Amino acid sequence: MQINRLFEIIYILLDKKTITANELAKKFEVSSRTIYRDVEILSGAGIPIYTTKGKGGGISILDDFILDKSVISKEEQSAIITALTAMSVLPNVEKTGIADKMSLLFKSNDSSWIDVDFSDWKVEQKNFFDKIRDSIIERFALKLKYINSNGEISERIAEPLKLYFKSKSWYLIAYCRKADDYRMFRLSRIREVEVTNEHFEREMCEYKYDNDDENICVNVKLKISKNAEYRVYDEFQDAEKTADGDFIVNMSYPENEWLYGYIMSFGEYAEVLEPTYIRDIIKTKIEKLINNYL
Repeated sequence: MQINRLFEIIYILLDKKTITANELAKKFEVSSRTIYRDVEILSGAGIPIYTTKGKGGGISILDDFILDKSVISKEEQSAIITALTAMSVLPNVEKTGIADKMSLLFKSNDSSWIDVDFSDWKVEQKNFFDKIRDSIIERFALKLKYINSNGEISERIAEPLKLYFKSKSWYLIAYCRKADDYRMFRLSRIREVEVTNEHFEREMCEYKYDNDDENICVNVKLKISKNAEYRVYDEFQDAEKTADGDFIVNMSYPENEWLYGYIMSFGEYAEVLEPTYIRDIIKTKIEKLINNYL
């Protein structure tokens, strides 16, 4: 697209200072005449581009060029750079360094203070993400094979409405025809995705973002040892510190195997205070675990 090429020409000129029309034509796979037309367009738009002839000549841009602050304020520049950098949280978004390019155009160093790495995405998950994203845009229903927090596998026909990122995980908000209600599916638990040829018209309604496709939550009070203090700060927003340095925390999650496993992941450093039946469940699981090593 011409607009992309015009932007790239500005960036190249800011980076290289001077470049020939033939070099630009080769890079963009267009004719030199097209490049000169681009130069005229940029010049007419107020970009200080000029050409020089002879040895060492070519197309150049004034060294002190910066995008007009009357068009984009300093605050807007920072917001643009931050948003572009944060886009790397999206899988399959090519890391073109566009935030760095915009920083160069703005004569700003603001892009250096934030970085997002999503390198742990598996290829299969990236493919799922692409299929789901395209289905949301094109409004095609999905056939999902999904494993819930209890380890149960089921097939769902879902009308995908939104991708949602929370607490280091991606979720799909969709209308589940099996449940006849809105549900949130964790992408890492989707085993198979098939795009159907069935078009849907449903719009996104106001939806309370729960943590999973199971909506019934249980409130759990834990006592966590000071030896696991780092996890308290990492994983809980509010915690009450006791006189002996331990922590009392409250959490609310769907009651399932994930919850039990999460509590047990603290090992000896966590004790369930409430409710008592969750405490009994954890106790039984610990006893079974001990028996595995007898």
